[in-house]
Amino acid sequence: MKKFISIIVSILFALSVSGLAFAQAPAAKPAADTVKADKKDAAKPAAVDKKAAADQKKADKKAAADKKAADKKAAADQKKADKKAADKK
Repeated sequence: MKKFISIIVSILFALSVSGLAFAQAPAAKPAADTVKADKKDAAKPAAVDKKAAADQKKADKKAAADKKAADKKAAADQKKADKKAADKK
């Protein structure tokens, strides 16, 4: 009879311990939500980098257009100066 009771007690102990182990499983779920939030936060700097790259590209285009306009004006001024010099001769 003592063996039977010890077997029953050990089975109950094993079941109670396994129940606690399964009770711990849902606690991991909030950690998974935190990971999702981290992924969203990680995506924000990438968007900022894309915006900065777009702004830089826009600034480069503007600088190139300004340089082209300045070169065109300088060429026109040079042509005007050459024409004046030719007229004086």
